[in-house]
Amino acid sequence: MTAEVASRPGAPAPARADDMGLDLGLLLRGRRVVCVGGGAVTARRVRRFLEVGALVEVISPVLGDELSTLAAAGQLVWTPRRYVGPADLAGAWLVHTATGVTTVDATVAADAEAQRTFCIDATAGGRGSAQVLSSRRVDTPAGPIRVAVHGGGDPRRAAGLVASMAADLAAGLHDVRSRRRRAGVGWVALVGGGPGDPGLLTLAGWQALRAADVVVVDRLAPREVLADLPPEVRIIDVGKSPGNHLMRQEDITETLVREAGAGWGVVRLKGGDPYVLGRGGEERQRLDAEGIPVRVIPGVTSAIAGPAAAGIPVTHRGLADGFTVISAHDELGSVPRRRDHTLVFLMGVSRLGSIVSTLLEGGHDPDTPAAIVERAHRQGQRTTVARLADLPAIAYGVGVENPAVIVVGDVVTVSPHWGASRP
Repeated sequence: MTAEVASRPGAPAPARADDMGLDLGLLLRGRRVVCVGGGAVTARRVRRFLEVGALVEVISPVLGDELSTLAAAGQLVWTPRRYVGPADLAGAWLVHTATGVTTVDATVAADAEAQRTFCIDATAGGRGSAQVLSSRRVDTPAGPIRVAVHGGGDPRRAAGLVASMAADLAAGLHDVRSRRRRAGVGWVALVGGGPGDPGLLTLAGWQALRAADVVVVDRLAPREVLADLPPEVRIIDVGKSPGNHLMRQEDITETLVREAGAGWGVVRLKGGDPYVLGRGGEERQRLDAEGIPVRVIPGVTSAIAGPAAAGIPVTHRGLADGFTVISAHDELGSVPRRRDHTLVFLMGVSRLGSIVSTLLEGGHDPDTPAAIVERAHRQGQRTTVARLADLPAIAYGVGVENPAVIVVGDVVTVSPHWGASRP
């Protein structure tokens, strides 16, 4: 029957397994797809058809477990008999055959050809008029992308290439921006950049940067990564340092609203984590109020990574089973004043004397081990350790500067710096 179809005047030549053809994305939502055969191959394809909203009918005397479950749930129509001829394909936009019986699959392919319906013959790719490319969906901050590869008759090669390309996309190795301003609002990703080392930026954070049109960046963010972005990405520097604020927080938030409202994809790149003393919650509330899609991508907070850089765990069995993170910009309120509960102060160098005085006046043991870690995970990292009561004098004597993390508690003794350099 296949030979008869191919020999008709004007009939297309049989496809070859390595024939690339014209790759098209078929819109099957709400359209009839007929699948002949009830085994595992059909089940795998039916999953894809259902994902895109096709109306699926399976013709087969018996069904495998997965197809039986779908049929029982009403997700497909099951015709429990053998294929009988062209009438089974009437009204179909696409036909798929995978009975495993060569004569039956050839007949289905020929009948589909005769009524000018594309057919996938899963048992002989060269016989059908359509082929399924190996593909995988990759979700990116700029939207979903589907990678599809024709393996030239080698499905294993195609699957391997798809997996490799999808991994590259997921790793942010390709520019996935839309390259044009969106008609409506854009989006914002609040990205935690970690403590400063570009290697501690998360993969999700890097993906967001590779999808961004605009990056609004803090002073302590890993700025080195900006050099790897396409030159047309706009960088807006809103870095703050003690006593020198390039932009007020209210203005930063309005910048995010303005840029995303104009249709751009915006990354707010912060140091540490957006939700750990990073004003990320305030920014999200404002963006939500404006109806702007926003995603929060956590980062490695310096409250944990800073001490870790000096070999100080914030918790340690037998020494501390909890810790508190405190903004030194605010007055010190009620905090646990025990050596077995770790205190971590951020942005506290300028108020170090006041912090220590308040702790001692509140009953903290003056012999509590303490440390200051400057420029954690950056060039020039330095650790200073001392008794709590002596920490201000020693720190000021060696010229401690921001950015720095202050750690108070017995966990400081775990650090190699405690025994090696403590006065």
